[in-house]
Amino acid sequence: MTVAAAPARAGRRRLLVVCAALAVGALATWGGARPTWFSATVPTVRGDVAATATGVQVQPVPTGLALLAVAGIAAAVAVSGVARRVLGGLLALVAAATVWAVVATLVSPPSPARLAQLAGLTVTPGAAGGVSGTAAPALTLAGAVVVGAAGVLLLLRDNGMPRLGARYDAPSAQGRPRQADPDRTAWEELDAGRDPTVGPAPGSAADRGPDPRPDPRSGEIDDRPGRGGGEGAV
Repeated sequence: MTVAAAPARAGRRRLLVVCAALAVGALATWGGARPTWFSATVPTVRGDVAATATGVQVQPVPTGLALLAVAGIAAAVAVSGVARRVLGGLLALVAAATVWAVVATLVSPPSPARLAQLAGLTVTPGAAGGVSGTAAPALTLAGAVVVGAAGVLLLLRDNGMPRLGARYDAPSAQGRPRQADPDRTAWEELDAGRDPTVGPAPGSAADRGPDPRPDPRSGEIDDRPGRGGGEGAV
């Protein structure tokens, strides 16, 4: 591996890490919001019933972050430069907002009446049990942190990361033949003392055709009469 190829390889490795982190973070954030987060026993006409609520019901922000992270995988590969840094900043901000929202929900959980409402239960007068939580929000928090770290990496270490289709754009721009400027060519002819409106002079190198004599380095034998080496050689 040459010295010039080392930064490109490091950039591809960073982009791969970012895409993997976004995929894992999106899966963890979405998966942690699906199970039950809170539960409480509430009195109903059928007696005491356990009212439960999932993370999606009590806090929709993690689902939005998961969708943004999935879309960010394709965007991180397709764009570059300022657009990729803006994407990284957006991912980091939404991830931070998700962490704040989840922590706020854990600090101030919904009431038993709110859980009963989310579960579609009709509460009757009576004592309700306390609200208990599960460990599912921890998975959502971990996923949000991973997505935020990927966003920070895009924001700060975008240099060297490849872009989809970049290898096909550069050769077409660099290898395209440059067309001669007729005005510049005319001035160069005038500077050389030639009339640009007149073609090559008769007998000049441009006017003469290819030399019929064989190249002695090619090993060919001239067999025309009067030429050495052929059948008609005198």
